[in-house]
Amino acid sequence: MLSYQHAYHAGNAADVQKHALLAWMIAAMADKPKAMTYIETHAGRGLYALDAPEAVKTGEAAGGVERLAARFAPDHPYRRCLDAVRAAHGPSAYPGSPVIAGLLLRVFDRIVLAELHPREHAALSEAMAPFEAEERHEDGFAMARAVCPPTPRRGLLVIDPSYEVKEDYARLPGLIAELARKWPVGVIVLWYPLLTGAAHGPMLAALERAHPGALRHEVRFPPVREGHRMVGSGLFVINPPWRLDEEAARISALFDA
Repeated sequence: MLSYQHAYHAGNAADVQKHALLAWMIAAMADKPKAMTYIETHAGRGLYALDAPEAVKTGEAAGGVERLAARFAPDHPYRRCLDAVRAAHGPSAYPGSPVIAGLLLRVFDRIVLAELHPREHAALSEAMAPFEAEERHEDGFAMARAVCPPTPRRGLLVIDPSYEVKEDYARLPGLIAELARKWPVGVIVLWYPLLTGAAHGPMLAALERAHPGALRHEVRFPPVREGHRMVGSGLFVINPPWRLDEEAARISALFDA
């Protein structure tokens, strides 16, 4: 599917949950001297403008980063990335996960990104120009299969499709099981929306049966507009970094405040 563009949803509450935990994980892993690989299956454009027509049309950032950013301490990795991007690109700039990874990783780390949408891929290449990254114009699931296990072997994989293809819910447990077998030391992070119809339920049940040691974190928030079906956001993390459960509890408290 090439219809989805994250510019309409950048900086919403789901982004804050995903990016805050992801930034913490990357920073924690980068705190150790060994090199690592960061992989993302659906990278988007990497850098967003919250005053762009797409973001203004939905207004989703008002209930997300605009409401929640001040609740993060200035030294939190997510807040540091947000402040750095806004210092460089203006107060309406918002970093996607590829730029967050670029800001937090070291020059000897590896970044591999997939984006299938031609216009989004072109924007991604521009956003990642300051960083050493591999931006691939290809299907993200196929890229993950081809790259894993990566070199360096230590690393983190983010899987965050739009779920516009409903079959993704059914195919993801099998894909993740395959990747976890090939790359047993990898941190595998799956993002999923919480929708009113609970489409994620069978997928999460299958994942929890197959990966009992994983961490599951969910936050809930009001729909951004009448009739909107997303009422929360979740992350399922295989091989979670040490103390991620404590950080997840802090993020939950920020949303509950």
